[in-house]
Amino acid sequence: MYFLSGWPRRLLCPLRGSEKPFHIQADPRRLLFALLSQTQLSLWYGRPSVLIVCYKESAKAAAQFGTYEKTEWKSDSSMIAVATKNGYILLFDIVYSGQEKYLYEPVYPKGNQRVKVTTGYKEEQCAPSITVEMKKVLDFQAQITSLQSMQDDLVITTNDRILHLIHWDGLTNGRKAINLCSVPFSVDLQSSRGPSLDFECVCIQDMEYCATLDGFAVVFDDGRIGFITPESSKLTAEDFHGVWAQEVTDGTCVAINNKYKLMAFGCANGSVLVYTMDTTTGSMQLSHKLELTPKHYPDIWNKTGAVKLVKWSPDWSVAMVTWDCGGLSLWSVFGAHLFCTLGGDFAHYSDGTKKEPIKISSMSWGAEGYHLWAISSDNNNQQITSALENKSVIQQAEILQFQFIKSALTVNPCMNNQEQVLLQGEDRLYLNCGDALQNQNSSTASANSGHQPVREKNLLLDDILIPQGLSTLLGHRHWHVVQIHSTYLESNWPIKFAAIDHLGQCVAVAGKYGIAHYALFTRKWKLFGNITQEQNMAVTGGLAWWNDFIVLACYNLIDQQEELRLYLRSSNLDNVFAHITKVQADTLLINVFRDMVILFRADCSICLYSIDRNDNGPNPTASVQVLQEVSMSRYIPHPSLVVSITLTSVRTETGITLKMPQQACAAESIMLNLAGQLIMLQRDRSGPQVREKDSISKHKKLLPSCAPIVLAQCVENVWTTCRSNKHKRHLLEALWLSCGEAGMKVWFPLFPRDNRKPHSFLSRRIMLPFQINIYPLAVLFEDALVLGAVNETVLYDNLYVHNSENEPLEVLFPFCTVERTSQIYLHHILRQLLVRNLGEQALLLAQSCATLPYFPHVLELMLHEVLEEEATSREPIPDPLLPTVAKFITEFPLFLQTVVHCARKTEYALWNYLFAAVGNPKDLFEECLLAQDLDTAASYLIILQNMEVPAVSRQHATLLFNTALEQGKWDLCRHMIRFLKAIGTGELETPPPTPTTQEPSSTGGFEFFKHRSISFSQSTEGLSTGKFNLQKTLSMPSGPSAKRWSKDVDSAENMYIDEMLWRHARRLLEEMRLKDLSSFAAQLGFELIGWLCKERTRAARVEDFVKALKRLHKDFLWPFPVIPSCSFVNSPFKNGKYKTVGDQFLKSQSMETFANSELESGIINTRGSHICLGLNTAHGEMDSGSFQGPQTQDAILSPLLSKGDECSIGSATDLTETSSMVDGDWTMVDEHFSTLSLTPSELEYISMELANKGPCKSQVQLRYLLHIFMEADCLEWCTVTALILRDSAVMGQIISSIQRSEISNDILQGIKDGMLAVDGWASTDCPGYKPFLNRIKPQLQKLNKVTEEQIQPEAFQPSSRLSISKAVEPPSPWSEDSRNTVSHVNSSQNDNGGGISGQEDDGQGEEEEEPHVDEGSYECSLS
Repeated sequence: MYFLSGWPRRLLCPLRGSEKPFHIQADPRRLLFALLSQTQLSLWYGRPSVLIVCYKESAKAAAQFGTYEKTEWKSDSSMIAVATKNGYILLFDIVYSGQEKYLYEPVYPKGNQRVKVTTGYKEEQCAPSITVEMKKVLDFQAQITSLQSMQDDLVITTNDRILHLIHWDGLTNGRKAINLCSVPFSVDLQSSRGPSLDFECVCIQDMEYCATLDGFAVVFDDGRIGFITPESSKLTAEDFHGVWAQEVTDGTCVAINNKYKLMAFGCANGSVLVYTMDTTTGSMQLSHKLELTPKHYPDIWNKTGAVKLVKWSPDWSVAMVTWDCGGLSLWSVFGAHLFCTLGGDFAHYSDGTKKEPIKISSMSWGAEGYHLWAISSDNNNQQITSALENKSVIQQAEILQFQFIKSALTVNPCMNNQEQVLLQGEDRLYLNCGDALQNQNSSTASANSGHQPVREKNLLLDDILIPQGLSTLLGHRHWHVVQIHSTYLESNWPIKFAAIDHLGQCVAVAGKYGIAHYALFTRKWKLFGNITQEQNMAVTGGLAWWNDFIVLACYNLIDQQEELRLYLRSSNLDNVFAHITKVQADTLLINVFRDMVILFRADCSICLYSIDRNDNGPNPTASVQVLQEVSMSRYIPHPSLVVSITLTSVRTETGITLKMPQQACAAESIMLNLAGQLIMLQRDRSGPQVREKDSISKHKKLLPSCAPIVLAQCVENVWTTCRSNKHKRHLLEALWLSCGEAGMKVWFPLFPRDNRKPHSFLSRRIMLPFQINIYPLAVLFEDALVLGAVNETVLYDNLYVHNSENEPLEVLFPFCTVERTSQIYLHHILRQLLVRNLGEQALLLAQSCATLPYFPHVLELMLHEVLEEEATSREPIPDPLLPTVAKFITEFPLFLQTVVHCARKTEYALWNYLFAAVGNPKDLFEECLLAQDLDTAASYLIILQNMEVPAVSRQHATLLFNTALEQGKWDLCRHMIRFLKAIGTGELETPPPTPTTQEPSSTGGFEFFKHRSISFSQSTEGLSTGKFNLQKTLSMPSGPSAKRWSKDVDSAENMYIDEMLWRHARRLLEEMRLKDLSSFAAQLGFELIGWLCKERTRAARVEDFVKALKRLHKDFLWPFPVIPSCSFVNSPFKNGKYKTVGDQFLKSQSMETFANSELESGIINTRGSHICLGLNTAHGEMDSGSFQGPQTQDAILSPLLSKGDECSIGSATDLTETSSMVDGDWTMVDEHFSTLSLTPSELEYISMELANKGPCKSQVQLRYLLHIFMEADCLEWCTVTALILRDSAVMGQIISSIQRSEISNDILQGIKDGMLAVDGWASTDCPGYKPFLNRIKPQLQKLNKVTEEQIQPEAFQPSSRLSISKAVEPPSPWSEDSRNTVSHVNSSQNDNGGGISGQEDDGQGEEEEEPHVDEGSYECSLS
């Protein structure tokens, strides 16, 4: 509503004197401020804030009159009265020197356009020249206790219990004196006039006149409060009657709110009691209290002292309160607390020390409530004493000016756009709707004006009400600030009204005269081109937007006529383009509903107009026709009591009659806020219905209205919408109310389900109250959100040196900012419906909002609030709501998450109460496992750990651990390991955190390189010896997951966990899931090599080589090899001419890929004198393993321009259309290679071999697994891995290992049988493996020889087992006569460390003759 902005200003009086002001009073227009000191009367101007005149009493007169005490302005600001200590009233005339004479004038530089162009045109920057002349002195011969202006009379009370009424001209014959002792007082006006209830010895201490109640609110010197009203206009003692509040005895001051008919009485206990008059009995009824609560102000709430002052704002929407101990506090009209300076940064320095609250002796609101003028009382008595002793010390008057920004709803409660928050300050506007527009439009203010009509046509379409997106209205906490045009502001300050259109892109403001509007997409203001037209129009009833027209109610100063005007936004701001309709009476309020305008006029009548748009012509025009006039004088006692008026589509029978679409948004009722009382006047449809078109044709007379209905009390703001949404009818057809201290209320429609006939006992609508933590400024209907604003403070006192004598305002006050905020209200409505046994309606509403992103939070909030209230209640609850809420939440799939999240955020002591309603946590845990929601199950495990014995927790943790292992939830597995250990050792001091949802790993499940580094590098020893060396240097992870292996290894808990891990690893290996096994070992730090050594003869056996090979192809996305279209026998490599080049092409991918430390980026670095070919990585699916089945891609080879005898090429499967040719990925391979010429068949052969390779990442993973199996001597798995990699070098090393070490006969026989099975499978199903099997035939013959040496010949029976000899089986790739066919391949393997020479068949020759290869000697370093 009202928010502090920035730092307060400090105004210093240019006239230095020894007197400090102690009282300030603004004139009715709030442009002049009278300041009183002991013998001086000073007048200050509002804008600019300067001293105009100072009247100083002579010493002789001061001795006679005494010091000044109080002051009061005449209603027309032409006179001022001053009360003195000795009982005198001094009447002063305020005389303006002349219209063209100013005390202060702005000075502009030469050439500036802001100069006067109209004679008599006055800028507000010019302070007028004023003189103060004493007119008359009145002696009342008693101390004056209060002054009050009442129209043309001045009411004065004295301590002799006399109430005086005098004319402002000071004529004594019009003076009246009324003895308060003769005024009868009673509890209400209906009581008999009995005795005066002991008011004989009391006098009035404070008094204020209420025009709307026609009486005086008074505070007596004994603390009692009352209200005195005249029964006739004679104002004699016999005509007065008083009522008093029996329960109050400590009143200190009073302030009247004329718009809401409220009387605010300050009390000695620090609270403010707000009373209203009962219209039936005439008694004083307590409406609400303004008091600090111990919840928000525990240190000061009962130490504020007595209330010193209460001041209502000019628009009557807020009240400022100050106490004897100091401080300021702001409240809305019905008790919503906005801010207080007794807490937070206002009360403490940045170092934590406490500030002394500033004490206010007097305060007064400025024009339109943008400023609060306050005079601080002197806190330092020593300074006063020293100043009096030393006359040379000159003191300076000090005035504090607090700056405020306020909601536009306070003065212009238009309802046409309630999803925007619009705040208006003295010279700027704050909007929450500029974010999306700035993103959509990159044009600046200097954009070509020729494009503007196109832009406007796209943005401002007729009859389309499109709300802004949720991200736009809630994007961040900052505002879109629009500075009001300085030219308009200088001559028309202060800004009275502001409005924003329904798209949130155009704003309009109205000041003292004229209007101006601004478009966010052009960033330009439009002002009146003719200054005379601007100065001859004053907006009186507010302004609103209708599509791209500005609708306003104004007063024509020339014609002295009230008018309704429409200005087109895209046209020039000129009366030529305006549509003007004359209005009979003064307009107080205006509003727009669809194509209708509603006016509330000073004669208490309502007038309805229809607006029609006409697009014929160069500019669109609008026409206005009167629809209907309704007199409300019998219901409205005073026109100024009407706060807001609007048309709505709300009806009382919404719940029983499902309206037609054309009627869903029709104007059905008028909502009238009468002094906080919401009255609905709806159309009467009980008689015969007339079609809308017919009624319009007949002078557009609407249907008659029903009798008014009072819907609610204490209403500050109302929100409705004219949009319709069949999926969210509950929210869009509801009526939203802001009720101050009572929070919010919603008049909620009740719909029958599935269009069934409702029960007769159900109401059609229901009023649901709920509390919110922010002050509502707008309602997002579909999004179930309330938008608001809140004051934030920033301390800057650490930039200054603390000086208690004269501290700057930056030290005394924090810097105040206003930030956007929002709050969900849906859970409040659901709860209220459940309380009233309207669960079916609550379910309908919740289902319509289930798609909101914060709907899970809504359910959690509702459950948490009900649990906190019922579980902590000291009194037994006869009908608890928690079981109903729990049952309601089970209707949604988020039930399990909602319950556990609520429990985790609630104290442990309340868990039993919660789970008694929602169910046993063990059952809920099992439901999570069945639903595969492991993260939620982990949260329930923490609940069980606190509520059950350790054995139960261990049992459920084991279930969850095994399930997490199966699903690969590694983060959860690590938490479960810690959890299981803590259960056994009792070290679980804090519950393990609930793991978040695991995101897919960028490495496709392998995390080797997080804890280990593998280095495959060539060595000179390897080149000479030709051995395939794998050096193992293992270091376990140092993270939290590895601590289990280094501490308490032999403990029972570790053994228990190890058994589960071993069991899982054994199952993975038996199911041939090597990729899952590797991920499992890498993620959990599992000692895979040591475990494989133990399982070498058990789980690490391979029963079916073919099945294992197929599983590896599937898991690692490795393509099955295919045979080139050209015959292998006719291969261009048959003669061995290109054996080096060919095999370099075929095998370089296998090893050169490992030379790169950035494997995942697909970039291969240059090593030595070789220039490597770098290829971009394959598609993201290949890296993540998201596609299924083997795939091959055609190789793309670029011309090789370099020459050389060796080359290196990346994996052809990594070539995609996204590969970069510009970044140098295709590098010249070898400088001598261009001398070679390859035929198309040779290129096809090389391309096919490259296509048979799998992804680079899979190759790294398989090589790593091969290393692991070699270290663990799992030769069967080594053989399978070598087969899929088609690496003859590894086969050679396997044979060497068999020869060097003692291998069990079962393993040897398994390898032999497996290879025979693979050979048979390749012959029938996968011929692509035949070339490789032919290539490794010598190694297989060695395997056969070793087997025959270790196994007795009688063990082999030709009838039952296959033989590798030619005599037993048909010719096979292993036969002797097939060597010549593959001799070129064998010879080409000279460059592949495990290759076989074409001239030698024995293993000795193989080991002696191995030339330089890429796969020669490797060092595998795991760290």
